[in-house]
Amino acid sequence: MLLSINTQNPQTRLIKKVAEILRDGGIVIYPTDTVYGLGCNLFNKKGIEKIYEIKKRNKKQPLSFICADLKDISKYAQVTDFGYRIMKRHLPGPYTFILQASRLVPKIILPKRQTTGIRVPDNRICMALVAELGQPIISTSVKAADDRYLNDPEEIESIFKHHVDVIINGGIIAAEPSTIVSLIDDTVEVLRIGKGDASEFI
Repeated sequence: MLLSINTQNPQTRLIKKVAEILRDGGIVIYPTDTVYGLGCNLFNKKGIEKIYEIKKRNKKQPLSFICADLKDISKYAQVTDFGYRIMKRHLPGPYTFILQASRLVPKIILPKRQTTGIRVPDNRICMALVAELGQPIISTSVKAADDRYLNDPEEIESIFKHHVDVIINGGIIAAEPSTIVSLIDDTVEVLRIGKGDASEFI
């Protein structure tokens, strides 16, 4: 199902509908400020396993997730004052911050390590969705078989319609991955340069 949602003023009725699908264990594709994301409720183990399957991703590779805000992040990761100050300046935005995971984060997305990637995208649709669900959403990029990022909802539907429960049409986006910044041990390390400005971290 391809569902068109207004990018500036997401319709509450439609956001509630998608949140309900997530609560029921569904898998969704949704826009972020970087790429289209493939996700499910953070606590949906079967959904996470299916996402690994859809992506043909090695289960030893961790998955990131989206939180509603900084306060939400502190439930799922250890946030020091140093880390908080940095994230406050850059979120919401096109960054993934690597932090020490709390015990709430399911082990299935933490293969062999206790660190996790957390995002707060500057996108009204996915922020409304996380707020309505009341729990984080897994976030991994939607790619074609040739490894390019897919940015057109209609093309995404033609490839993924039999694998997911709903695809949100948030328009065509300029797809570029997020900048990944590790804040482990209060040491700033840029792990990938993407859409976010990494200059102040280098």
